[in-house]
Amino acid sequence: MSDVILYDYWRSSASYRVRIALNMAEISYRSEVIDLVKGAHREASHLSRNPQGLVPVLDIDGLRLTQSLAILDYLDRTRNLNLLPNEPAERAAAQALAYSIAVDIHPVCNLSVARHATELSDGADDMPGSWMRHFIRPGLLAFEALLSGFKQAPYCTGSTPGLADICLVPQIYNARRWQVDLSDMPKLLSVEAACGNLPAFAAAYPDANAPT
Repeated sequence: MSDVILYDYWRSSASYRVRIALNMAEISYRSEVIDLVKGAHREASHLSRNPQGLVPVLDIDGLRLTQSLAILDYLDRTRNLNLLPNEPAERAAAQALAYSIAVDIHPVCNLSVARHATELSDGADDMPGSWMRHFIRPGLLAFEALLSGFKQAPYCTGSTPGLADICLVPQIYNARRWQVDLSDMPKLLSVEAACGNLPAFAAAYPDANAPT
């Protein structure tokens, strides 16, 4: 049994990112499901791992790591995943592309945020779906425009998958879940198709990790 443990939830975008990176690094791990829908992230056992009550949490190398971007950075630096360019200007541009999803779209479309918005709306029709679409589509349209500054060969920033791809693919999954129109985003869809052919991405797909 692997001594690497990922505390995650199958539909969590942040957990999805880390699953991709672990697969890219060929790290065997054991998944411990934290059921967000049932509120397991608020239980004392999980709060002892992460006082924020969030997933993922990764136990690796004698460490307990939280926050998906920090985990990705650790895996990149310790497993040489080459998720970002070395040249400072190129690195900053690639980070900005990834962060446009992980920092700007994802937090406001977190399930807890959408649920709170639903409560404040007195259960308005099509909530939280309308909330999700309101933020996801403009954010991905901006991502599509930002991709024009890079050559898809075939991934977001070059010939190997990087941080932007790891952030994009889970967000596309959420977009499809909430019926966001992606038909006018050909660059984004091209990247999705390329990533979909990689075993590391396919094995991390939420439906492949859903509890049975």
